[in-house]
Amino acid sequence: MNIRVVVALAVVLLTGLAGCDAQTKQPAAAPSMAAAQAQTSAGATMSAARIRFTTGEASIVVQLADNPTSRDLVAQLPLTLTFEEFAGREKISYLPRRLATDGSAGSAPANGTLIYYKPWGNLGFYYRAAGGHDANLIPLGTVETGLDQLNRLEHGPVTVEAIR
Repeated sequence: MNIRVVVALAVVLLTGLAGCDAQTKQPAAAPSMAAAQAQTSAGATMSAARIRFTTGEASIVVQLADNPTSRDLVAQLPLTLTFEEFAGREKISYLPRRLATDGSAGSAPANGTLIYYKPWGNLGFYYRAAGGHDANLIPLGTVETGLDQLNRLEHGPVTVEAIR
């Protein structure tokens, strides 16, 4: 048999088996729509979960990342937090309890990112990011709207809630 024919047959067979259950060689069951759209305790799917930070007239909306730490944050909502300036780079706040971090990868800081800093147990909004990758810096999401309103977070209690 020609080597090209053998390789082509092998590819066809392996491709066909890739979508099968290993034990029965039957097509693997597709995940149910309910499983694909698993609900968080706040009622939003993580692939589309958004949270809003509100104080006075300011509103900042964050599109959440899909990781265990952001899911744990959503489980704590709604919250009322206070924010403060930190190092001329970010606005930070401390949560009532630390977030779960197992299974969440660190990242490099980026402007407009909501992060969780493992050693201190705080949230932070970066607006003047600097530095390289940090395994302790877990991205929770990206500011969708309101990045220009970060300074207002320091002016009073901030309500944090899940939105659709």
